[in-house]
Amino acid sequence: MSISIHQFACLSDNYGYLVRDDATGLAAAIDTPDAAAVLQAVKETGWTLALILNTHWHPDHAGGNAEVKVATGCEIVGPPEVTRIAPLDRPVKEGDEVTLGETRFQVIDTGGHTLGHISYYDAADRAVFVGDTLFALGCGRLFEGTAEQMWGSLSKLAALPDATAVYCAHEYTASNARFALSVDSSPETKARTDAVFAARERGEWTVPTTIGAEKAANPFLRAPLLRPDLAPAAAFGAIRAAKDNFKG
Repeated sequence: MSISIHQFACLSDNYGYLVRDDATGLAAAIDTPDAAAVLQAVKETGWTLALILNTHWHPDHAGGNAEVKVATGCEIVGPPEVTRIAPLDRPVKEGDEVTLGETRFQVIDTGGHTLGHISYYDAADRAVFVGDTLFALGCGRLFEGTAEQMWGSLSKLAALPDATAVYCAHEYTASNARFALSVDSSPETKARTDAVFAARERGEWTVPTTIGAEKAANPFLRAPLLRPDLAPAAAFGAIRAAKDNFKG
């Protein structure tokens, strides 16, 4: 099995993704941040869009569902919370599997940013689409969930193989890097942030990342090491609160 991934920038700082199952040519859009951008990507690639795979209900992730479905006839898959703002054909939850041709995505409950947030993991191709749960050097804000819930979600992702490519939904990495330097003086974090700043100065994307890279330098995954005086979930909560108030 193999997949091809077409990544494109849209809105102010979102990334959209088309994922094609190479055996059948069928494709899925990971979220619909901007319907016009998704449909343009479908046109440019010439791929046959069979699915939308929503990660959560926020408008910059599910807001284009209706328009894309009308244009392509695709099926919309996602957590039940998507129906708060957009059409959904098939609700899924942790433990479910979504097939795209011969490609199989495992659904992982990664709530915290929203209560019902999910991620899609393709074990065979070592790729995970995480929406707003995990970012390069960062993680999503706790708009609905608790620190305990989000720490559990991040721990699930951290347990995936280090080589797993992580496709997150925003280019927040330079801002995340500035915060990381304020709480973590490790050589790994300094090296990673230097590389991020250089890449952004060249106009390069910093996504995708990998699970291994995030375990090495992401302050949210390293929270228990940075705050050993606290239990892991509390350590994460303290780091998340510091980021929420960071002005750098």
